[in-house]
Amino acid sequence: MPQDRPALHEQLHELIATKRPSISFEFFPPKTDEAEAILWQSIRRLEPLNPTFVSVTYGAGGSSRDRTTRVTQRIAQDTTLTPMAHLTCVGASTAELRAVVADYAAAGVKNVLVVRGDPAGGPRAEWVQHPGGPRYALELVKLVRELGNFSVGVAAFPDIHPASADLEADARVLAMKAEAGAQFAITQMFFRPETYFELVERAAALGCTMPIIPGIMPVTNVRQVERIAELTGVALPAEVVQRLHAVADEPAAVRQVGVEIATELSQELLDGGAPGLHFITMNRSTATLEVADALGLTARV
Repeated sequence: MPQDRPALHEQLHELIATKRPSISFEFFPPKTDEAEAILWQSIRRLEPLNPTFVSVTYGAGGSSRDRTTRVTQRIAQDTTLTPMAHLTCVGASTAELRAVVADYAAAGVKNVLVVRGDPAGGPRAEWVQHPGGPRYALELVKLVRELGNFSVGVAAFPDIHPASADLEADARVLAMKAEAGAQFAITQMFFRPETYFELVERAAALGCTMPIIPGIMPVTNVRQVERIAELTGVALPAEVVQRLHAVADEPAAVRQVGVEIATELSQELLDGGAPGLHFITMNRSTATLEVADALGLTARV
């Protein structure tokens, strides 16, 4: 394990508060050894940017939990990066979740993003609680905080969550998570800066003032982002759709436009006071690097 990692990295919420803007990267668990090799190439290309943290998600329905924990542990042990673990309520009893948290702690992982997680059938499928497991992320926040000195983050939704009644309900849930011990939040991807700032205002009105980091996904595939938006309820503004469809038959042009859109959105967010940016990389580094470079973030390393 690298020996020069500051002790402050063990408390991610403190690092987010002191390192402005916070820059972080999200990866998903690879399904094959070949995909894992590509993931590690991306991690190594992004490592020199000195991000505040990196995270590895679970697959749908809690699948790939073992591979997720293994990759997260390897990041902690074999890189200079600060890893943030993911933990979901899906398909696991409280005892199993306690064991996963213990494994993270043993590997030196002290930061956990707690989410309810999507059902195996996708975000819009019916949610079924595991027998003996937590029903909501709120319960999981309390569990992790009880198990040790972890820095706990949660999910936030600028666009309405598929299972939520309205945006006000989403804000109330976020405030409840903060009261339960959550110390920062990361949003679902979105494309309109005003939805982020409105979420921050709704949360603040309820006394929730923890840092809310916007999630940014540079679009590199039109069909992919439209499918994600359909499943998650993310709003795709007409102007974004028009810009992407104008070059839909040219993959290189789609990536260029996607980088431009992500750069414009990111700049508006930082100018408006967002505490940082969380890039959803889709396990590729080039587009994320180009956005970071356009924002001048590569010049600070």
